[in-house]
Amino acid sequence: MHPLPVKQPSGKIVLEFSRVSFSYPSSKVLSDTSFHIHEGEFVSLLGPNGAGKSTILKLLLGLEIPERGEIRLFGTSATEGKKYLGYVPQYANFDSAFPISVYEVVRMGCVTPWKFHYSKEDRERIDEALSLMDVHNLSSRPYYALSGGQRRRVLVARALASRPKMLILDEPTANMDALSERNFYEALSKIKGDTTIFIVTHDTTYVSALTDRVLCVGEHPENGMISNVVQHPLAAAEEESESSILKVLHSSKISHSCECITGAHHE
Repeated sequence: MHPLPVKQPSGKIVLEFSRVSFSYPSSKVLSDTSFHIHEGEFVSLLGPNGAGKSTILKLLLGLEIPERGEIRLFGTSATEGKKYLGYVPQYANFDSAFPISVYEVVRMGCVTPWKFHYSKEDRERIDEALSLMDVHNLSSRPYYALSGGQRRRVLVARALASRPKMLILDEPTANMDALSERNFYEALSKIKGDTTIFIVTHDTTYVSALTDRVLCVGEHPENGMISNVVQHPLAAAEEESESSILKVLHSSKISHSCECITGAHHE
């Protein structure tokens, strides 16, 4: 299987992990981990359960503090830079008896401290987010009446209503059927390039064809290197009918410095 040409990032760096280490009381999770993401990229972070994906998200969102190293978001600290993020968690708990509409869920993305009314601009942002995620026709429906795939697109619309510079999606297609997953990625294709997209998933075999780069966490090189986030090349899926996905080539690595692919080659 032949790797696809490596896509050269052109935008400025918007997220950078620089020699980050982090441990929980019972285990060390990250050690001197470095990678970065460029503006407008669609990047997938892969890894099995327990590999450290959730830890990276917590560090990125400012919920945990690294023991060593530095995390930069949009040229500032993670604590300051997280205001530019739109985050969609894997699980969103809600009371099924609470009578909230799709429109009201998305409108929550415009909520800020000490805000007591919604402006014309807010309403335009809400309508735009509903349209981008193709859920405008569901705006008056109760949120609890939606399918799992529809709910996920509504939650992405809520994140987009804040007009984030980076959208972070944690296991966005978990438990989705094939049609819902296809509709979900078709919706994301509308914002690719304009919004940096960072997807976290435990599926280590395939990624969406929208993906520019794939990073794998939890892999410890045999040569003693201490970084445990590596980048693998991608290849077209073997089945010609599967043009919507790419295969991750775990047997090869892209040699790089701080995950920036300049003059990259395959090992």
